[in-house]
Amino acid sequence: MNNLTINKSKTCAVTGHRNVEKNFDKSNLEKEFINLIDQGVNTFLVGMAIGFDTICFNVLKKIREKNLIKIIACIPCKDQDAKFSDSQKKEYKEMLNSADERVIISEKYTSYCMQKRNVFMVENSQFLVCYLRDNKGGTFNTVNYAKRKNIEIINV
Repeated sequence: MNNLTINKSKTCAVTGHRNVEKNFDKSNLEKEFINLIDQGVNTFLVGMAIGFDTICFNVLKKIREKNLIKIIACIPCKDQDAKFSDSQKKEYKEMLNSADERVIISEKYTSYCMQKRNVFMVENSQFLVCYLRDNKGGTFNTVNYAKRKNIEIINV
């Protein structure tokens, strides 16, 4: 794993489902991020998954044009994009190239590398912006872990 210096009190992680409602309001997400920036948050941890993570990355990239923020790509394993479609792989590579920093949790895929990535993000954040609609799966587990760690949770 990379050696990063992260100021937890100024850091927000994101987590959410792969499938996002077609009418999802990106402007509301942007407002939540701006509100956090106004509170002093300057670092955002993104898990680089398809769906909500991708939406967050793109919204944060737009915000970064006008605000001094850092986007850290939290990569669960080096071959995270192995099962992505060609267009998803292209977008993933563009996001990786645009990230300010990268942290790779595991050299190769394991049955727990995604969970380790989520734990890393929560452990290094004061805030968690989430898109939680199902009471199961990785997002549900990450939100529950954040609750146990007394992280401020914003469900968009």
